Amino acid sequence: MTQYDVIVIGAGHNGLVCAAYLAKAGAKTLVLESRGVVGGACVTEEPWPGFKINTYSYVTGLLREEIINDLELKKLGYTPILQDPQYFVPFSNGKKIFVWNNVEKTVKEFANFSKKDADNYPKYLKFWDKVLEMLEPYLMMPPVSLNELLAFFKEPEAEELLRELMLTSASDFLDEWFESEEVKTVFATQGIIGTFAGPSTPGTAYVLAHHSVGNIDGVKGVWGFSKGGMGVITQAMAKAVQRFGGEIRVNTPVKRILVKNNKVTGVETEAGEIIEAKVVASNVSAYLTFNKLLAEGDVPQVFLKKVNRIKYRGAALKLNAALNSLPDFKAHPGGLGPQHIAAVEIADNTDYMEHAFDDAKHGEFSRNPFIEAIFQTSLDPTVAPPGKHTMTCFVQYCPIKSKKGYWEENKEQIAETIISKLEEFAPNIRQAILRYQLVTPKDIENNLGLTGGNIFQGDITPDQIFSFRPVTGWCNYRMPIEGLYLCGSAAHPGGGVMGAPGYLAAHTIIEDLKKLRD
Repeated sequence: MTQYDVIVIGAGHNGLVCAAYLAKAGAKTLVLESRGVVGGACVTEEPWPGFKINTYSYVTGLLREEIINDLELKKLGYTPILQDPQYFVPFSNGKKIFVWNNVEKTVKEFANFSKKDADNYPKYLKFWDKVLEMLEPYLMMPPVSLNELLAFFKEPEAEELLRELMLTSASDFLDEWFESEEVKTVFATQGIIGTFAGPSTPGTAYVLAHHSVGNIDGVKGVWGFSKGGMGVITQAMAKAVQRFGGEIRVNTPVKRILVKNNKVTGVETEAGEIIEAKVVASNVSAYLTFNKLLAEGDVPQVFLKKVNRIKYRGAALKLNAALNSLPDFKAHPGGLGPQHIAAVEIADNTDYMEHAFDDAKHGEFSRNPFIEAIFQTSLDPTVAPPGKHTMTCFVQYCPIKSKKGYWEENKEQIAETIISKLEEFAPNIRQAILRYQLVTPKDIENNLGLTGGNIFQGDITPDQIFSFRPVTGWCNYRMPIEGLYLCGSAAHPGGGVMGAPGYLAAHTIIEDLKKLRD
């Protein structure tokens, strides 16, 4: 029987990052993946011949530069493509806003709505520069406690920054900066992405901050595409694991984590194979790890109660489509242009988003959903046949369960609601759609093991970040069972294709393995 130093459960991007660093450090490492492909939510699939679809995650930018460089991901296939403009927001009254990477161009856009907002925009960007300066180092450091975090915010200006980010809503935060509803809408969308909360929910200012730490080739606060699809990122990571001597097995679901005398001894697969290891690093959610993969008697009940209080409320679904042509937007008509390169935000104002959330709170799909639409073929024609295009729509809000159950029987009705909403802004969109797929929160849970369909393995609101993640007292990747670690988005600093949880867990494990050897 082969014994490993570490078994990583789940070949999502964090699991692969963790495994790559472990293998690079000389640990005998095995990754076990239940599906037939690596990547987890960071995967590109081909549901229709020639159309490469980012089924789940769809833009890059959060992936830490240290990881890209350490694992040489660009040499292994990863090529980021910067979007410019970043956002295109068409309004139902026919007006529009573009947010460009060039500050002066964006100032001119905002001046069409408010001279004050145009003047404030450069100050707003400087504010985020300060945020990045203070927060970014913590993304690649083990989580600090709230007390330690507060100690770094001694100056009045820094203390105010902490208040704005941790305690306010996205709406309240943006009200302090801008007066135009249109301008506020541009930024409020990033405060609700993937979160079961409206823009007026306290804590959503931090969600906005989490989505503002993007960096592509040194350009800060931006998003872009992975050439060939998001799956290219995780294929590159898998190559890194194997190049450093790690092993990856797909189609190998883990049945349970084996424990003896409160110490991990390995895993048992669904096929009944026993694989021994000194360490097990779980890349799946904390709920799944401690409720499904461990025997009840192996988990301290006090700890389990904390795990089961984590908020896993899925908020979003995906509509992915193959297109015969690009949408022709009423607010900016014409063929391929900046309106297709940008992320298209469908939301008239913050009240629109709040009303969409109101429906979800009562177990309904939003009658007027918020939609973020992406057309990767605008900059990367490799993901569709010649002359064709792809569209991926991230749509909120969709609670995992409706009043009557799950959404499977209502998929056509939901798709119709989304397409009809898009049609209000781009009348040709219905005729342009060749094929589409709808991926509900239940699909996300079933296909990927993301509890509740939550794309972050638990909300990234202030009560579930830093030393509160995954639960108080257990934020340093080590879990109550000796040799068991969390290495996925369930751990600090949370979700998104960032890689930081896998990086930090790996370094914690390397440190502990060294102590064992010594």
